[in-house]
Amino acid sequence: MITFDPVSEFDRQVDGLVRLGYPALAGRSEEDFRDLVAPLRDRAAAGADGLAAPTEARVPFLLVVTRDLVSVPERLALTTLAGKRKPGFLDRNFPLDDLPKFDPIKELEVPAGPAYLLFDVDRGEEFRNLPPAAAMEGMTAQGRLPLTIDEGIAFITHFPAALASNRCFSLVGSRCGDKRVPALWISQGAPKLGWCWYGNPHTWLGSATAHPVRVGLE
Repeated sequence: MITFDPVSEFDRQVDGLVRLGYPALAGRSEEDFRDLVAPLRDRAAAGADGLAAPTEARVPFLLVVTRDLVSVPERLALTTLAGKRKPGFLDRNFPLDDLPKFDPIKELEVPAGPAYLLFDVDRGEEFRNLPPAAAMEGMTAQGRLPLTIDEGIAFITHFPAALASNRCFSLVGSRCGDKRVPALWISQGAPKLGWCWYGNPHTWLGSATAHPVRVGLE
């Protein structure tokens, strides 16, 4: 197992968000933004202890910014594919009015507030060509849980190579009470946030998973 420095990785993620303009989008100065997430630095080091260094498919942790701080469309527009420049976008079949209806499922116990940590994140290739309903059963049997929209955007923001051809993923952790499941895939050379059906499989679409415990600012 290749070890890594979680503190340096946390700093890299914060620096990346600053470089992308998150402080301004949040209506804060750079200093205020860094101070806001600073309490999570030591928690990242503690929570990532013993986890492997990042790969394209699996990463030790993510600093997740929520829609309480910066909106989904604004964050999505700052994502790109690895080595590309075209910004991410929302599928035309996913109206803006629908986004607020997609909340984290109760099993996740997502921390309240503007930011938190998510550990041991995997894009869920093993669940390709399985409907999200079956993937949900498989991941819970492993003691893992799905990602939300906020977490999926954080994944490809910090690790753009996580979204690749035939290696896209559903975000089963965000639901709105119907059979739609949000998903991130590639369209026109850029990340796209859209939705698929809970009971439909796709050969190119897995279901991303993570350790069930999220760590908040409180």
